[in-house]
Amino acid sequence: MRHYLRFEEKLKPLEMRVAEIERFYNVNEPHYAKELENLSKKIIKTEKEIYGDLSSWQRLQLSRHLNRPHTLDYIHALFTDFTELHGDRKFKDDPAIVAGFARFEGIPVAVLGQQKGKDVREMAFRNFGMANPDGYRKGMRVMEMASRWNKPIITFIDTPGAYPGIGAEERGQAEAIASSIYLMFSLDVPVISIVIGEGGSGGALAIGVGNKILMLENANYGVISPEGCAAILWRDDPKGPALAADALKPTSYDLLKQKVVDEIIKEPFGGAHRNWEQTFINTRTVLNTHLKELMEVPQDQLKQRRYEKFRKMGVFEEKS
Repeated sequence: MRHYLRFEEKLKPLEMRVAEIERFYNVNEPHYAKELENLSKKIIKTEKEIYGDLSSWQRLQLSRHLNRPHTLDYIHALFTDFTELHGDRKFKDDPAIVAGFARFEGIPVAVLGQQKGKDVREMAFRNFGMANPDGYRKGMRVMEMASRWNKPIITFIDTPGAYPGIGAEERGQAEAIASSIYLMFSLDVPVISIVIGEGGSGGALAIGVGNKILMLENANYGVISPEGCAAILWRDDPKGPALAADALKPTSYDLLKQKVVDEIIKEPFGGAHRNWEQTFINTRTVLNTHLKELMEVPQDQLKQRRYEKFRKMGVFEEKS
């Protein structure tokens, strides 16, 4: 079922009418063929009005869109022979993080990422992509195996943040995140991280220490959500989240300018949720380029380059 954000509502009656005609009527009849033609023109015009100049707040809403593809969708579309591994060998399996081994363009790789879920039941099962420490330890287990077997690692970031529940804190949430970041800096294999939706705080960074950081055009990546920032600075002001989104600069274009991400993966006009197939094609092309490039880098340089990349982030000069 297609979901519409508030600023997309103008499209809903038009697209619902198209779906109704295609399902119940003969589209070859002149009357319905003409109506479909007119509807198509109206949809294109409306899309240009809606998506032509998106604000930071609107892009952030698109990054959370219910119809947006998630980690498992990318894995099934881009990889072959995926074998998922479960459990952290310490407490339990955390379904909020999917991890395993697969092949990308014939290259054996390790792949992991947060999985949010598509409906209420799966969202509850996956805890909305908010991992417990067990999930990060599962991810570390797979990354350690990949490093031992000399296989590149590809991570997909899509989480509002790590789960802040009592049980997670009791089992060492902060330690698990810190250990995952530490491990990723020590890996001797190519690491590519792709922000496909939300990239929230340490929960995202825990699997985001890559030699290359790629980002979907309408994804977001930040230290705090705009709502969380607005609650601190503007309390109950309804304009707060939009103001915070502008101030935090969490969009792909902001982060490319700041050299936090290496390349933006273009989304189809209107967002990834409107055309999964083209989104996967664009992602495959960019990922393939960067993976081949990193596989040419001598192994002893990968770790050093990753370290230097992150050391440069946030450096600035004061001018009098």
